[in-house]
Amino acid sequence: MEINLIILAVICYFIGSIPFAYILTKLFGFGDVRNIGSGNVGATNVLRTGQKKLAFLVLFFDILKGFLPLIVIKNYLITSSSELIICSIASLTILGHIFPIWLKFKGGKGVATYIGYIFAINYIFGLIFIFLWSFIALIKKYSSLSSVVSLIILPLSMYVLQFNRDINLLVFFISCIILIKHRSNILRLFSKTESKINF
Repeated sequence: MEINLIILAVICYFIGSIPFAYILTKLFGFGDVRNIGSGNVGATNVLRTGQKKLAFLVLFFDILKGFLPLIVIKNYLITSSSELIICSIASLTILGHIFPIWLKFKGGKGVATYIGYIFAINYIFGLIFIFLWSFIALIKKYSSLSSVVSLIILPLSMYVLQFNRDINLLVFFISCIILIKHRSNILRLFSKTESKINF
């Protein structure tokens, strides 16, 4: 069954733009997550409420909204388009998370949704990202540093392992967008004012 690609792209954007960090913190009585910690609409900032289970729940749903759309599209909805077109359409879940229409286009950094998306492309690269992120986070205790380093290394690892060149370039482009979203975190890391995370 073929679906109009533009309609599918819009659907992916709206799925990605569901602000689970905002919705769940409100639902569980912790107020507006944008008034907590860094103000970021993501799992790491939810963790700053001290509610680890809630942060994990947000993380789970943010990963899922990056993973499921690509899996469903490439296995059930589009049968004739190239892998690049399929992955490009599904990548709008990440842009939706970063620029959600519901929150005046001010969303999260996109890392969790990116992780789900990468797992849907190839689980090996998903595992590489998780390993890198976890390793750096356990040693340095900075979520942002873990994300920045992992976002730089992952496209390089795809290149070294000679993964699909077009998909690699797409992932590199998406990684750059997320890195730009981390510019304030990078400045705080250099000035040593960035907040650490507590597991």
